[in-house]
Amino acid sequence: MTTRIDFASSDPAVRKALVALDAATRAGIDPSLAELIRIRASQLNGCAYCLHMHTSDARKAGESEERLALVAVWRDARNFFDEKEQVVLALTESVTLISQGGVPDDVYDRVAEHFDDHGIAQLIAQIFTINAWNRIGITTHLIPGVDNRTA
Repeated sequence: MTTRIDFASSDPAVRKALVALDAATRAGIDPSLAELIRIRASQLNGCAYCLHMHTSDARKAGESEERLALVAVWRDARNFFDEKEQVVLALTESVTLISQGGVPDDVYDRVAEHFDDHGIAQLIAQIFTINAWNRIGITTHLIPGVDNRTA
């Protein structure tokens, strides 16, 4: 598989706007929780580039290998993830796979038990932002292990 276009240099204004959106969504979300969102969405979307990047980032931030190995099967490994992380992972799955039934009321209600309206908005934005990055990575054939982020 060869890389297609270099998205960042092909449309720097759009990339810059997406980077700014990504930064805005991170402002109030715990960094560890944000990485779980990015990892789970990237798993569901099959974006090897983003999955490699965000598992590496999570490791650097102190995330354990055990938890990283179990994100994909978090429902069967609930003792590794607290209630707040579980509801965020469920929301991530529902938003990422939105065409498969939307976001069920029980998922949304569980999220609302842990987050206020602003926090919920940030979570939703974080989820759709990583989904956008996944779509760019997959469409342009970004290569896992090559960090294309620039300052």
